[in-house]
Amino acid sequence: MRKDITIPEVENIFLAAVQEWSDDFMSNMWYIYLVNDSDFLMDNVMIVSKAFGTLNGEMKKTSLLRHAFVEVPAVSVAKVEMIEESVLALNNEFMLTFFIDNKLYDKKYIFKAGSIAEANFEEVPILFKDGVIVR
Repeated sequence: MRKDITIPEVENIFLAAVQEWSDDFMSNMWYIYLVNDSDFLMDNVMIVSKAFGTLNGEMKKTSLLRHAFVEVPAVSVAKVEMIEESVLALNNEFMLTFFIDNKLYDKKYIFKAGSIAEANFEEVPILFKDGVIVR
């Protein structure tokens, strides 16, 4: 029975952490973007995020955040959430679920603890800004 189930692979869709100026906080803040670098429209997109890890020998975790987008067009980006500076020392996990042509896709993306930093910058496609990409 398991051999009859096909799980489609997510391709050309990834998350990027980009540092941008925030007028609300009057400083540079980290934002997570969903980047759809594919030729397909993503429907009913849902992202569940959380952070977890050990700080000062103590296990820490954040509450779950849920984000939904009716659709994300082909070759486009969607701003998902802001990440506070204090959770960059934790693992930041994003579970992405969406449909393409009525077929369900899902993938887990993890920014490892301390990986969201300028040392790991590369150019983010479509945004044309420097950021940290998780594929």
